[in-house]
Amino acid sequence: MKVIDGSITAPQGFMAQGACAEIKKKNKMDVGIIYSTNKSQAAGVYTTNIVRAACIDICKKNLADGTAQAIVVNSGNANACTGEQGRHDALEMTKATAQILGIDPQDVLVASTGVIGEFLPMKNILVGIDAAAHNLSESGAENVAAAIMTTDLFPKEVAVEFEIDSCPVRIGAIAKGSGMIHPNMATLLGFITTDADIDSACLSACLQESVNRSYNMISVDRDTSTNDAVLILANAQAGNNKIDYSNPEGLAKFQKALDFVNIKLAKMIARDGEGANHLIEVQVVNAEDVEKARKIARSVISSNLVKAAVFGGDANWGRIICAMGYSGAEFDQNKVDIYLGEVKVAQDGCRYDFSEELAHNELLNENIIIKIDLNAGEHKATAWGCDLSYDYVKINADYRS
Repeated sequence: MKVIDGSITAPQGFMAQGACAEIKKKNKMDVGIIYSTNKSQAAGVYTTNIVRAACIDICKKNLADGTAQAIVVNSGNANACTGEQGRHDALEMTKATAQILGIDPQDVLVASTGVIGEFLPMKNILVGIDAAAHNLSESGAENVAAAIMTTDLFPKEVAVEFEIDSCPVRIGAIAKGSGMIHPNMATLLGFITTDADIDSACLSACLQESVNRSYNMISVDRDTSTNDAVLILANAQAGNNKIDYSNPEGLAKFQKALDFVNIKLAKMIARDGEGANHLIEVQVVNAEDVEKARKIARSVISSNLVKAAVFGGDANWGRIICAMGYSGAEFDQNKVDIYLGEVKVAQDGCRYDFSEELAHNELLNENIIIKIDLNAGEHKATAWGCDLSYDYVKINADYRS
């Protein structure tokens, strides 16, 4: 597997484009379309928040048959908590996109991100959809990556190529996310394209497992949004032997590549946390089972006190073991060893005689690794997040303005 240039238009048969509709700001791209030249196998994973935007329900309905051909998305307005009008507007986005592209509205998926509780400026959005749909190209991916950004500081894109049965296959993806990020689908949008020929059930299962290993393992601020969605389109244009459960080797290669793409984006999202100075990686090793390791890693990465300690360069390992304790996972605290980078700060659940200066220096690095050894098994999990700074409060104090 190798990383290649591009993102959602790197796989064969995909085009994309972004446009400026002035939904919230002038001179910012805020509407995007991703399009496959043929109908694709498709799947989605969505927010666990019971308060959800209309676009989530529409995506679920349109994906009931496991196929789609296009995605239309806007930023600047979440179209959440907008009642029947919001549902009508989201459907209008799918219809307008479908009409220009000459496809069925049922084959269009829709996503929105931004301020909750405001109606979409549909006149502007329809102008944006028209502009994006009429200018689709293989070079339009970066414009869609820019169009989905809200408080993100940089666009998030990645693409890879790998072989299945000697046939080159590609996966490309973009994502957005900076605030309202928490495990079990963070406040993020992720759009993935692939030219792999893959069975619908396998595609859905691979996406869910990949989300569990990536986006469900990041946290910025313990908030889960109303609009989170990760959508994937697979158009089979690579010409590989079909990936299904009778082809375990091909399935494993696809899962590995999909995991790489999503983990890469998840780490970008965590590093781009609002006001963040550090990417934090929590590694839980030697656990009895994977789920126990994941629970502990997610709990530590979500702790505001741990985040604040990292921001202040304070090697306060007690906050780490405390967050482990309320994770809901059973473990023997008397076996726990904790490391900040290369510095061991706790052994057998108690303070280890470590150098405060060396530990502090580890916390000055841009990328910080917290390693937790449970000394109880052979399983592991990793979670990603960021420090909690003064700027997080400043950014979110006037988000609507």
